[in-house]
Amino acid sequence: MDFAISQELEMIRETVRGFVGSHLTPLERSVDEEDHLAPETMARLRAEAVKLGLYGYNMPKELGGPGLSAFAKALIAEELGHTTMALAEMLGHLPSTLLFCNAEQKKWLMPPLMDGSKTITYALTEPDAGSDLNALRTRARKVDGGWLLQGRKQFVSNVETADYVIVLALTRPEGRLKDKLTTFLVECRNPGLRDLTRFKKLGWRGYQLNGFALEDCFVPDGHVLGEVGGGFLAMMTSINHDRLNIACRCVGLAARAHALSRNYAKERSTFGAKLAEHQAIQFMIADTDTEIHAARALAHRAAHLADAEDPEFRIAASRAKLFASEMVGRAADRALQIFGGAGYMCDLPLERFYRDARAYRLGEGTSEIQRIQIARHALSEQS
Repeated sequence: MDFAISQELEMIRETVRGFVGSHLTPLERSVDEEDHLAPETMARLRAEAVKLGLYGYNMPKELGGPGLSAFAKALIAEELGHTTMALAEMLGHLPSTLLFCNAEQKKWLMPPLMDGSKTITYALTEPDAGSDLNALRTRARKVDGGWLLQGRKQFVSNVETADYVIVLALTRPEGRLKDKLTTFLVECRNPGLRDLTRFKKLGWRGYQLNGFALEDCFVPDGHVLGEVGGGFLAMMTSINHDRLNIACRCVGLAARAHALSRNYAKERSTFGAKLAEHQAIQFMIADTDTEIHAARALAHRAAHLADAEDPEFRIAASRAKLFASEMVGRAADRALQIFGGAGYMCDLPLERFYRDARAYRLGEGTSEIQRIQIARHALSEQS
């Protein structure tokens, strides 16, 4: 499998790298300390990304996006992994479930999303239903002209600043899981969307995670995303690409931590020698270097399988997400160890890397969920 990067893809990667370095990296410390990214700053950064022609970079041409390959999107995601979760979102990684927009929705919804004047998020997780969709409790009841939604959602990204939220709800309480769920486009200013809360969290500061209630929340028929009963398909279509996106961001974060600690080891002296000359430090550097390359190879293979529309992509994305999300935690830990006490201080970004890395083992399917999927696949294979 050829992982060569063409001149065109190299230009895209360099453009994103420049955007991260000039527009995002300078804001990292203040966003982390304040746990806040001002709406006007978000709008300005989105506008800059739009100028580059890369905003909504994961969207196909029929939705107004650049129509990049999965491999190109993987390269972009790795570069975005070099900055914080909150700031990385300024390049507009939009929900893949938008692929299910009908012709009318493409007209009124997609243009403002693609020019950055409107934003959208999605709500799957519930207080009693994380990865277990059979435990989903949010329901949608058909009424004249639309649907009434009832339920609660939590750990939803940036609802407080979004214009729309895609909500997954039960529309057929009985029957197969594949036929029971539907996705709805809900305006965040809808009076039925209530009790908005913000969770305090360990890392990903500035990237808000919210909860909310849906109480007699009316959604018109024109805001059903995809077919009624097609919510499971819509979610599964997007989740593997989202897992690959997370895997690539983990590679980017690990690479940044690795570069900082490697350079420090070449400069810092202890006991009459550079840190890099001590075998214990060399072993840590070697382990991180090897694991970054391994994670990147898994992610790139998954991307190529996605571009080939190979059904093996599903399990390849799980492998990449599992290994990369576990790897970045080890990489951040080793980098902090190489810096010693200085790495534990907030003056350096190492402690932030350490906090941020931990969340990747949870989002888009926990490590345990990935292991279950991978094990089932492995056990089904014939010798």
